[in-house]
Amino acid sequence: MKSGCDRQDWPLGVGRRILAEVDSTNAEAARIATDLTGPEWILAQRQTAARGRRGRPWTNPPGNFAATLVMRPTESPDQVALRSFVASLALFDAFVAATGRADGFALKWPNDVLLNGGKLAGILLESAGSAAGLSYFAIGIGVNLAQAPSPDEVEVQALRPVSLLSETGITVTPEDFLDLLAPAYARYEDQFTTYGFAPIRTAWLDRAAKLGQDITARTARDTFTGRFETVDVAGNLVLTTAKTRHAIPAAEVFF
Repeated sequence: MKSGCDRQDWPLGVGRRILAEVDSTNAEAARIATDLTGPEWILAQRQTAARGRRGRPWTNPPGNFAATLVMRPTESPDQVALRSFVASLALFDAFVAATGRADGFALKWPNDVLLNGGKLAGILLESAGSAAGLSYFAIGIGVNLAQAPSPDEVEVQALRPVSLLSETGITVTPEDFLDLLAPAYARYEDQFTTYGFAPIRTAWLDRAAKLGQDITARTARDTFTGRFETVDVAGNLVLTTAKTRHAIPAAEVFF
């Protein structure tokens, strides 16, 4: 089965740049940011130096999705960073549109999308600027559309990687997936800029993996295991342990 889409749904005022090859779409975003007149999606058919969180290599086999949305937002950096939740919701909707189903998909704090309990997609945020304002903001997105990395290519204790094709039997090209993702992101971006984080937070929690269950969050200094209570108004992961309640702004999460 193959999923398609209609280019007429592409959001007004948003650029669309397709590259045969690039070092990384986030690196390309940094190079073009100063010349932008509006948000722009960059899609690469091949990346030669793809990376994930904390500079880790990101495997990007042929047929998988590697794209970055680059923009020049005006909010404070802490508010801008909440767009990771906007991107997660847009990915969820794009997957539903591609497959015709919502079951099996879930959002993992802070930046992953799961399918049948395995990692299907990841988000990498990068920016430049200061507390006074960002000169640009990039949302890098990688999706295992056609192939998943082998288990020995991911961290110990990490969720098993899965692909959309292996789990659903559905083939989607990277360009077709972009044409689903960009309108979905534009809808949530409009909601975010109009109404703030509250409706985004509610929608994200409705799709959250392991909400109300015990999980482990590992920061650079500490490890916490407790009940995943919620995500607070600042986007922090809220865990309740036997001793206290923790609001964690950044961590690796393990189930």
